[in-house]
Amino acid sequence: MKKIISTVMVCLLVFGFAACGGGGTEEPEVIKVGWIGALSGDQAPWGTCESQALQMYIDEQNAAGGVLGKQLELVTYDTKGDANESVNAVKRLIANDGVSAILGPNASASAIAIKGALNEGKVPDIATVATNPEITVNKDGTINPYNFRVCFTDPYQGAVAGGFAAEELGLKTAAVLYDVASDYSQGFTEFFVETFEAKGGKVVASEGFKAGDADFRPQLTKIKETDPDVILMPYFYKEVALSANQARELGIDAIFMGGDGWPSDTLFEMAGDALEGSYVVNHFDYNDPAAAEITAAYQEKYGVAPEINAYMVHDAFDLLIAAIEKAGSADSEAIAEALTEVEVAGVTGTIRLGTETHDPVGKEASMQQIVKSDTAEDGFEYKFIMRYTPDK
Repeated sequence: MKKIISTVMVCLLVFGFAACGGGGTEEPEVIKVGWIGALSGDQAPWGTCESQALQMYIDEQNAAGGVLGKQLELVTYDTKGDANESVNAVKRLIANDGVSAILGPNASASAIAIKGALNEGKVPDIATVATNPEITVNKDGTINPYNFRVCFTDPYQGAVAGGFAAEELGLKTAAVLYDVASDYSQGFTEFFVETFEAKGGKVVASEGFKAGDADFRPQLTKIKETDPDVILMPYFYKEVALSANQARELGIDAIFMGGDGWPSDTLFEMAGDALEGSYVVNHFDYNDPAAAEITAAYQEKYGVAPEINAYMVHDAFDLLIAAIEKAGSADSEAIAEALTEVEVAGVTGTIRLGTETHDPVGKEASMQQIVKSDTAEDGFEYKFIMRYTPDK
C-alpha cells in the first residue's frame, strides 16, 4: 500500500498534478505551427518562398515577444506537390509534432486532399494560394470546419478575368487553352466563359492539354483559325511560358490573360517578350508600400525577390496570430472557432473570413499588366491597372 501511495505522489510531483499515464493536458511551452507545401518538383519555387517567408515572420514575431507570452516554432514538410504526401504530412504534424494550426498548401489538389485529416485531428489549416471552392465548402454546400483560406477562389478569378476583358478592355471574342487535369484550370475557365459571354463577349475556341505537355502547337493552330481578341491561359508559369512562346511563333497576336498561377521568378526569363502586354488577375499590388516592405525584407534575408506566396502567407500568419490572441489559447479547436471572429489589415487586402464559407469576404482582385521595365532585373514587371470586381 505504501508503495502505491509513493508512486502516486511521485506522479503528482513530476507531472504537476496531471493524471499519471495520461488523461491531463498542459499548455505547451512553445506554440507549434505547421506548414506544408512543395519544396521539390515544379511547384518548388512557390513552396520554398512561402516556407522561407513564414520562417522570417515567425522570427520577427518571436523577437517581439511571441504570442500569449510563448515563442512560436515552425515545423515544415515537403509535399512534393503531391496530394497523398500532403495528407501524410498533415497526419504527422498533428499526431507526432502536436501543432496548433497549419499554414499552406498553395495547391488546390493538396488542400482538398487534407480535409479528412484535419477533421480527424481537429486542427485548422489556412491555405494561402489554394483557390478551388471545394477546399472550404463541399459541393453539397456543407462547410469544412477546419479548412480556411486567405485567397479568393477559382470561380472568382475566372469571373474577374471575363468581366475585365469584356467591360474594361472591350474585347469581343475569346479563346481558352486550359489544363483538362487541373481543377484550378477548369474552375477558372468555367467562370471566365460564363461571365465573358454574360457581358456580351463570345468564346470562339476552347482547347485542352495536360500538365507536363511541351508542345501546344496543335491546339494553338486551331485557336489561330478563330482569330480571337484574347486567349485565356488559366494554368501555371511553366506551361504559360511554353504556350505563349509557341503562340507568338505561330503569328498569334491576341492578348493573353491568366491568373495567380502565372507569377514566378522564372516566368519573364522564359517568355518575357511573348507575354508583354498580357493581363494577370492577382491578389494584390506589388508596388503597395506594405508589399514593398516585405519585398525588401525578403530580398535582404534570402538574396532573391519573393514570389506571391510570401505576401499571401504573411496575411495567413497575421490571421493566425489574431485568432490565437482571440482564443487566448494554443488549443486548435479554439483557434478554429476564432478564425472567423477576427479581422486583419493584410498586404493583400482586409482579411475577414465568412462564417458560412471560411473565405475572405469582399476581397477585390488586382488587375495587372506585364510591361517592359528599365529597372527590373529581368526586364519586365507587373504594372497595376485597377482593383476590379465583376459585381460592380
